Amino acid sequence: MNSTYPSEPENALALMQSTSLTRLVAESMEDLILSGQLAPGSKLNETALAQRFGISRGPLREALRMLEESGLIQQEKNRGAQVRKIALSEAADIYDVRAGLDAAAGRLLAERITPAQLKTLRDMTAAMREVQSSDVDRFHELNLGFHDCIVGMTGNAVLSDQYRRLTKLLALFRRRNLLAPMAIPHFAEEHSAIVDLLEARDAAGAAEALFAHARGGRQRMLQGGELAGAPHER
Repeated sequence: MNSTYPSEPENALALMQSTSLTRLVAESMEDLILSGQLAPGSKLNETALAQRFGISRGPLREALRMLEESGLIQQEKNRGAQVRKIALSEAADIYDVRAGLDAAAGRLLAERITPAQLKTLRDMTAAMREVQSSDVDRFHELNLGFHDCIVGMTGNAVLSDQYRRLTKLLALFRRRNLLAPMAIPHFAEEHSAIVDLLEARDAAGAAEALFAHARGGRQRMLQGGELAGAPHER
């Protein structure tokens, strides 16, 4: 007997295709947000975005829901969606939590770091030393990669997921608070010292250094945010 309904395999394929499309759109929009092409506070027009990605509004709305769950956008009734703005006080709270995760990553990695992982981190700190003081964006990129590597090298998926979520949220705030060019040589050496502690398998020392490093970043952010008149609302 013929049926007008698709078979189970066809249903499964349609669901997989829809899910994959939604995820691709969400990842593309996340890239636009984290790169600053969609700035904090930007209104997200569903019609324009659907046309941009060549999709219907159904998958787009699912993608927006994914981004809302990750904290990168917010949707309000009758106001639509927009890229989230992170207030200075919220960014400070995020830094507090991330400092603890940095310390946990340092402690875990010091206990199991491999020669290949050490070489990767050494290569990254060497690249940091070569960055010109005027190239703040390049150093910022290397800095994010360095800490992401440390977390990823622990092999702890829960730690990695939580850390990367917080890092993405901080990116919404930090793009206007990059470190001063004169500080680049100092931070290159600070990163190198962290690698020394990891190589020595000094778990407590690595944890303490990474915690202090993150807290220093928090303090610089607060100073820069206050000078720039960043909002403090919670």
